[in-house]
Amino acid sequence: MAFPGSMEGWMKASYVVFAFFSAFFLGAIKGFLVGPIAGLILIIGNVGVILGMFPVHVVWTVYTLLKIQMFDAALKVAILIALPALFGLWLGLGIAGSVLVGVGYGFFTPLVSTFEAFRYDNDSKKFSHCIVDGTWGTIKGCCTVVRDFADVCYHSYPSYLKELRESPGSNERQRLRLIHVPGCVIVGIMGLIIEIPLFTAIAVVKSPYLLFKGWFRLLHDLISREGPFLETACVPIAGLTIFVWPLVVIASVLLAILSSIFIGLYASVIVYQERSFRRGLAYIIAMVAEFDEYTNDWLYLREGTFFPKPQYRKKMVSQTSEYSNRGNSVAGSRRSTAMEAPSMLMPSLAPSRSVRETIQEVKMVQIWGNMMRYCEMRGKELLDSNVLTSADLYEWLRGKNSNEASIVGVGLPCYSLLQTLLFSIKANSSGVLLLDDFEITYLNRPKDKLLDWFFNPVMVLKEQIRVIKLVEGEVRYLEKVVLFGINKQRLEAWDNGGLMIPDALRAAQIEGISRRMIGMIRSVSKLPTYRRKFRQVVKALVTHSLEKDAQGEALVTHSVDIDVSEKALVTHYLEKDVSGRSTRSIVSVPSDDNV
Repeated sequence: MAFPGSMEGWMKASYVVFAFFSAFFLGAIKGFLVGPIAGLILIIGNVGVILGMFPVHVVWTVYTLLKIQMFDAALKVAILIALPALFGLWLGLGIAGSVLVGVGYGFFTPLVSTFEAFRYDNDSKKFSHCIVDGTWGTIKGCCTVVRDFADVCYHSYPSYLKELRESPGSNERQRLRLIHVPGCVIVGIMGLIIEIPLFTAIAVVKSPYLLFKGWFRLLHDLISREGPFLETACVPIAGLTIFVWPLVVIASVLLAILSSIFIGLYASVIVYQERSFRRGLAYIIAMVAEFDEYTNDWLYLREGTFFPKPQYRKKMVSQTSEYSNRGNSVAGSRRSTAMEAPSMLMPSLAPSRSVRETIQEVKMVQIWGNMMRYCEMRGKELLDSNVLTSADLYEWLRGKNSNEASIVGVGLPCYSLLQTLLFSIKANSSGVLLLDDFEITYLNRPKDKLLDWFFNPVMVLKEQIRVIKLVEGEVRYLEKVVLFGINKQRLEAWDNGGLMIPDALRAAQIEGISRRMIGMIRSVSKLPTYRRKFRQVVKALVTHSLEKDAQGEALVTHSVDIDVSEKALVTHYLEKDVSGRSTRSIVSVPSDDNV
């Protein structure tokens, strides 16, 4: 009686195995066909940017080093002597990294895209997407990577150097005594000699543990239908993870070896900071112990390490790896990251979540797309109110970086962020409330330390704005300050109801909030994908401006509609059930394919 049921089970298993190997070979064929083209585009593009911008980077860096006031003459000379080695390291690692990324992206993107086609329910869609996905999209993705890399080299790097030149000198000027130069050089060389072999040995010895424990976890999930194997449609792509797991292990070992170079060179910085040759040697020994202990924790081996771990700081900073919910440990976490040992590139071997559970977590793509949509909406509102002009937009499009057109490049995102925080405070949100009832909280935010560096300060800023309880006139004044910054003429020309604050303490609080907000936006604007996304927003605003000029008074009610929709959204958000959760689930934000 059980024979038909068992036969049906064997048929399903055979179908899964056949579908997996068919998709694997089809993806491999697409990788071999598309990979060389996409890889060449990425390699030639990135290497061309590196070599083409190299002379300009040298000039910019040397000029900035000579202009800044935080270093004395001796330290500037020492850095100038070290610059050729640093630039050579940049060329070598940049070209080698471009080759590796080009080969990996060109081959594995079509392979993974083939398996992702199994998410469709319709068999015809599965078949068509298995063939089409990962072909033209891979080539477009390579072009996007080259463009973002060029933005970093041509826009972000000079913007950072300009901010460094214009920043006021530190209260304590960094000085270098000639007596410390031999110690820095000797300890740096010793760091390379000791760290590279020991890091390599630890990584190679523990790589079999990572390989077999990873396989054990994935096979356990496959047999028990847990984690990524919970949904049948995700079994093929999860099975691909088992196949490529050895490549993940190899990448982990290579990353450990690469990180040991920078960890070893950092010993020279420790000697300079601590003014002690002995503490530099202690740092070299302690980093080996830190790396061994870190890998033991990730692989669930014995706790601690048998390597000695001497103290190399006069005052050890608390090494807090987690950020507090109120954001008061963000600065401590940043300082501690400089002393943490680099990790091997390996995913957690803890029990994995299902795909359905993972989808509930907000993705960075959703946040990015939502921010840009909201910024575009606010920009259209300001254009309709004649606060922004088409000349401001064209100025940003012609400028090299955001600093050259600060009203659009910095002011508009700051104004949008301020409205988002005020909107979240008004709705009593525990996180940041964006469009479409899209809320980012500590629970659903992407688990990424890079995002934490921005999310926690934003939450602290939101709390500061909520605590000081701005009145309507102060809010309007803050809007003017964040939008126009130091442009006093434009600030005074915008009559939005905001008046100068007579109370000096209150004015200082508001100015401090505006400065912190502007600093956050300047930092975000240096990220690779930001300029490409924001350029699309500016182009949409230019189109809106042209349509507005052509239609005259047709769009005068646009800003009123936005206020009405936001009021309705706040009212809807406050309608929560007894448990305190919103009655509406988070809605994914559509975004373009090239992220």
